[in-house]
Amino acid sequence: MTALVQFENVTKQYGDKKALDNVSFTLEPGKIYGLLGPNGSGKSTAIKIINDLLQPTSGTVLVNGLKPGVESKKIISYLPDRNYLNDWMKVEDAFKLFEDFYEDFDRSRAEEMLRSLNISSGARLKTLSKGTLEKVQLILIMARRAKLYVLDEPIAGVDPAARDYILQTILSNYGEESSILISTHLITDIEKVLDEVLFLQNGRIVLQGAVDDIRAEHGKSIDGLFREVFRC
Repeated sequence: MTALVQFENVTKQYGDKKALDNVSFTLEPGKIYGLLGPNGSGKSTAIKIINDLLQPTSGTVLVNGLKPGVESKKIISYLPDRNYLNDWMKVEDAFKLFEDFYEDFDRSRAEEMLRSLNISSGARLKTLSKGTLEKVQLILIMARRAKLYVLDEPIAGVDPAARDYILQTILSNYGEESSILISTHLITDIEKVLDEVLFLQNGRIVLQGAVDDIRAEHGKSIDGLFREVFRC
């Protein structure tokens, strides 16, 4: 089975600074991965390279066996860490936009998630709270039948109750052939859904592996280990 993402000796350099320094990892189908690290560790750079928003300085990147580009973007559903929708839109306008733009957008799936949250399809985005807007954006992303979901800080702006819903939405809406990459610093909330983790520090991977194996080896939770590694 082809790996969904392969990084081989990837470096991204800005002048004298290396945002990524000789990074290698593989994302396989059917797993939820946590990309963990403090601000400035290289998480966003890696995500942007996967989404063909940045080009690596050196190294090889493949997404589903292809170099990042138009074809690879068709299989990726990407949630950035900031709002990307026009605030004049209604929720139903955003649905229509995704329906027109993405062949794999499942409108009925999106509407079902919307009803479960009691959010009106006629509500204008500018009237929604930050937490509700983030839920709408997550619905748009998870309603696609993608192979790879890339979520950049999906629970950062919402309350604990909403986080539980978001995590359940993530778990309920991806299949065996798909994977999810979640970038976050809220390890306590996200740890229970992760299969594998990658710790980034100063552009380098300092730890990677299966969550259960890491817990057994180090005798502590991923959150506890994260705090130890990064002195949080």
